[in-house]
Amino acid sequence: MDPLRPFRSEVESAAKEAFRSMGADVPFEIEVPSTGIADLAVPCFPLAKTLRKAPAAIAEEALSHLPAMTLISRAWAEKGYLNFKVDTSVLASSTVRAVLEEASSYGRGEDRPEKVLLEHTSVNPTGPIHVGRARNPIIGDTLARCMRACGYDVTTEYLVNDVGKQVVLLAWGLENIDPSEVDAVESDKADHRLVPFYRKANQMMEADPEVARQVADMLVRFEAGDAEVIDTVRKTASLMLDGIVQSLSAINVHIDQFTWESDFIKDGSARRVVDELTKCAVCREDKGARYLDLEGCGIHGRGTKFFFTRADGTTLYTTRDIAYHLNKFCRADRAINILGEDQKLGQAQLANALRFLGKDRAPECIYYSFVSLPEGRMSTRKGVVVYLDDLIEEAEERALEEVSKRRTDLSEEKMLEIARNIGRGAVRYNIVRVQPEKQLIFKWEEALNFEGNSAPFVQYAHARACSILRKAGDFDRSADPSVLTNDYEVRLIKELARLPSVIVEAGEKARIHLLPVYCQEVASAFNQFYTYVPVLKGEDMKDARLALVEATRIVLANALITLGLSAPEEM
Repeated sequence: MDPLRPFRSEVESAAKEAFRSMGADVPFEIEVPSTGIADLAVPCFPLAKTLRKAPAAIAEEALSHLPAMTLISRAWAEKGYLNFKVDTSVLASSTVRAVLEEASSYGRGEDRPEKVLLEHTSVNPTGPIHVGRARNPIIGDTLARCMRACGYDVTTEYLVNDVGKQVVLLAWGLENIDPSEVDAVESDKADHRLVPFYRKANQMMEADPEVARQVADMLVRFEAGDAEVIDTVRKTASLMLDGIVQSLSAINVHIDQFTWESDFIKDGSARRVVDELTKCAVCREDKGARYLDLEGCGIHGRGTKFFFTRADGTTLYTTRDIAYHLNKFCRADRAINILGEDQKLGQAQLANALRFLGKDRAPECIYYSFVSLPEGRMSTRKGVVVYLDDLIEEAEERALEEVSKRRTDLSEEKMLEIARNIGRGAVRYNIVRVQPEKQLIFKWEEALNFEGNSAPFVQYAHARACSILRKAGDFDRSADPSVLTNDYEVRLIKELARLPSVIVEAGEKARIHLLPVYCQEVASAFNQFYTYVPVLKGEDMKDARLALVEATRIVLANALITLGLSAPEEM
């Protein structure tokens, strides 16, 4: 249930009737103004051309044509907007009751028939995830959670690149290099342990032509479908993948299924893509290598040559990626890819290749800018490359320092548990709160700020609600919420009513950064409420206010879980 829906419906019906009486039977938008001046607003600017009037004049005239409304307490025109205030007693009653009744389901939409395949992370299995790429799994997992909350049937997927030269080189290194010949590493995680083998193998390949020949031979045999080579390389990739999955699990990212790139060689689908693309009128050759000439397809420069085979006829990643997307289209109604901004050209080439294959579909792509750290941070202790594991470890250590300052009454085990929740939550929240396409510099003072737009601030609000409810004990959950009419109560109730709308915006339009913003606004409204309104000593208002506290706890928990964060009962 969306508590705001009846109010929106009444505004939509009334505004439609008013505009029709003015001769403008056209679509219009209903907004929720961020200023808080109005609860709902209809911008009249899009109607200016149709009615040949200034937006301010349209709003004034429409106001005079509005029919009587039962859920709206006030309507007025201002600066080209038709503004509306809702009946707060009706909203209070419907919102608090809806949240208490639906509990963990509050904010969720009805089930939809569309099947969504959301691919994210998909880093090469040749080393741990580094900080620059940490945005990918967090964006992907959060979007999947938001879309599931919208009612979509979402499957998350990781494409394991077990075909490229890098992973073949690593496999060769593990088979041919003695462990005593590689540098030791601090971490015992598989993805860290294998990196020295890759570095050593790379040095040997560059220095020794025979090693280079053996690696090249493995790659050719792999492409030819040699089961022994494919099995060897896949075992290597699996070892590395175990460590990557462990890192993802630490930030509460769970992937539903893995697809192996080598499968598109084994089942012949990559070769079929080559055969079909070769028949295209835009297929060309350059020293034996085949490519599509994408001149005139909206692509310029060197990108107009989209190579899909090497000179020796073997396939490229691009070829197998086409086969992968053809496979996706058979399994889902929508295919969504989370990709770094450096992949825009590749995806434009992919979309054109799919079109030349007669497909009228292309994946929906969400691009992100890479994460960076302030210069010098963490680099001296861990080396030049900063891994996601390093970020998580640092976050937990810093969180433990903060917890130790604030809570001297807790056992070491409890402090570690709280620090783990805060630290890992801080990493996720701080990455999601910035729009994906915007640059993100990860700063500890922002991520672990207990007073601002951060995970600890929101989690603490949830813990405070739990504390109030523990102290209160039993209360009458059927108390009438319509008595909650002071400014602090009304502001909080209006925020709670917005969760379903925010979930829709985050999931339908992939605007996941709106959810952290919403969490911060709910937490702020709740902080003001319990600071200035007596709850436990509220006498006749006590039960209604406790119901509001319980509703707030539920909304914060649902929002935090949708963000992939824990909702701690104590901090």
